[in-house]
Amino acid sequence: MPQTGPLSGITVIDLTRVLAGPYCTMVLADLGARVIKVEVPVRGDDSRNVGPFIKGKSAYFMSINRGKESIALDLKEAGDRDIFERLLTRADVLTENFRAGTMDKLGYGWDALHSQYPRLIYAATSGFGTSGPYSDRPAYDIVVQAMGGVMSLTGQPGDPPTRVGTSIGDITAGLFTAIGVNAALYHRAQTGDGIMIDVAMLDCQAAILENAIARYSATGEIPGPIGSRHPSITPFEAFATADGHLVIAAGNNPQFTRLCEIIGSPALAKDPRFLSNALRTDHNAELKIELEAALRTRPTADWLAALEIESIPCGPIQNVAQVLADPQIAVRNMIVTADDPDIGPLRMAGNPIKLPAFPDPTTRTPAPALDADRARLLAEFGP
Repeated sequence: MPQTGPLSGITVIDLTRVLAGPYCTMVLADLGARVIKVEVPVRGDDSRNVGPFIKGKSAYFMSINRGKESIALDLKEAGDRDIFERLLTRADVLTENFRAGTMDKLGYGWDALHSQYPRLIYAATSGFGTSGPYSDRPAYDIVVQAMGGVMSLTGQPGDPPTRVGTSIGDITAGLFTAIGVNAALYHRAQTGDGIMIDVAMLDCQAAILENAIARYSATGEIPGPIGSRHPSITPFEAFATADGHLVIAAGNNPQFTRLCEIIGSPALAKDPRFLSNALRTDHNAELKIELEAALRTRPTADWLAALEIESIPCGPIQNVAQVLADPQIAVRNMIVTADDPDIGPLRMAGNPIKLPAFPDPTTRTPAPALDADRARLLAEFGP
């Protein structure tokens, strides 16, 4: 059963696969929507065959398809097309992440569906969108990270091109599509009309370039990778300690002054090179040397305790195991479990959108087996 939430009563027919689209529909499911996943027969969503595997089942697939229902349909076969169209009669949203034009070839493009189902919201997520010279190209996460400028900003200066460690090309597209769906639902509530949503992964990468675009527009200089530091706030990066690293973000003069006092180097706050954020950024390399000379004298835990007392923004650099064990993550219910019938409980990320008016359970309905809900759906959506 769908999770209770503000989208309870909304039915999503989900033709998406792999990551961008399924991430969108996972968010919608976490917000209470009913998501009926329409998969190709036999092999299903491609990500069912992507590891890691537990007892032959993809943990990757299960982690982003929880709480959904599955039916396998061949949209080129007359009987399955009839079933699909019966599903659409009661659907609020259709999501797909095929290459642009694929749905038109199947007879289920926006124009065809809108004329038959005028209240249906159509959300298309693709690599390059429905327009432009690249619209017929396929894309994966690394392609749009590269083409969208994100890889040019990632990593250490002089190192080979580096992909961001999670699939932000897919994930940002999924999130922007979910935002579009919610906006379209509001629009329909006001007007009665369904609308099309066209989200391109490449567009989303450009959208999150953030201050890189502002810097290039202001200075004409092309930004490049600068490691962990911020391009215009200093100190704002990772620093070495006696036993590892921590991050410090002292974003204004009072914070910087307190930081210098805490580490036993109060004179740094009066050094002409470091009197303002702009000066500290201009002299970032020299400042880092000075700060690390002090920070290397004590272990990370000692510094974190001292800095937190003085409300200096800081934190440890945690690995995935440490994140899952973090008490703040636990209190916020950001690690939930789904009890799969074949492998038992599987931990996965929870829903970061906290809505106190609705429950945020610690467990989720597991991802469905391929075609698992066929009989029930056919009975429900019968002629």
